[in-house]
Amino acid sequence: MDLSVVLPTLNGRDRLATSLDALAEHAPDAEVVVVNGPSADGTTGMVRERDDVDVLVEISDRNLNVARNAGLEVADGDVVALLRYDLSVESSWLSALEAGIADADVVTGPMHQTLRNGMTTESLERNAIGGRTVTYFNGGNVAFRRGAIDALDGFDEYLQTGGARDAAHRLAGFGRSVAWAPEMCVRREFEADGGVSERDWGWKYRSLTYRLVKNYGVRPGTATRTAKHAVSDGVGAALGVVKGDVTPSGWAGTGRDVLGGIATGVSDGLVARARDRTRTRNPHGRSKRADRAVARYDWR
Repeated sequence: MDLSVVLPTLNGRDRLATSLDALAEHAPDAEVVVVNGPSADGTTGMVRERDDVDVLVEISDRNLNVARNAGLEVADGDVVALLRYDLSVESSWLSALEAGIADADVVTGPMHQTLRNGMTTESLERNAIGGRTVTYFNGGNVAFRRGAIDALDGFDEYLQTGGARDAAHRLAGFGRSVAWAPEMCVRREFEADGGVSERDWGWKYRSLTYRLVKNYGVRPGTATRTAKHAVSDGVGAALGVVKGDVTPSGWAGTGRDVLGGIATGVSDGLVARARDRTRTRNPHGRSKRADRAVARYDWR
């Protein structure tokens, strides 16, 4: 197995350095591709001073799926792993990846994250939708056989969020297998701050409806799944108003963002479905443009 590891990063120099150190220790023979950009914290200089990075690609788009595709373009391995820049592989990661990819098209594993009150981890997530069994994967800890990721034409660059979940739907459409490897572990070395980040509700629902409509069309199941998410989030926001954590005007504004996101996602999903009627369902894929990289440093 020839393994390439792609690490998209943005203003994460110190955490990226820790991740690269772990790769050098636990997967020293892997080809390492860093996709940076556009960072303003000295990431470029740090990477260029190391001797364990094979390719550095500089991009100008602040879009994770653009960064993923830029890395896939230059990776040479017959197996390509995607690793989040702030995650460090554990000692069992490589052997678990090799065992999992031997019998599947895609293999993914859990992230261990240290919190103030202990440690969290993840488990397998699977759903049945539109006659498919969709196995989701961790977009920051996943490895693909080259044929599987090429069949998808990479990731959909329309999406600001939810690119991995969209790819999971499309993998299911091709009948590609996704394996769960509990020992393919990665760890977040830096303690989470414990705060609640502000969610972009518009993009959450825009992404959700876009990928559902693009992959399955307008059908009752699509509307039902969207409604379930909206009701659950609406109840949660209403409880926030009762507790005083959210203002009534903030709750109303969230509702407007959700409705706007749904409307835009449905419209754009229909356009995308019409533009790519193949099983690939990726009108904004890797092959659709050749101008992602603004600079490339190749030390292979």
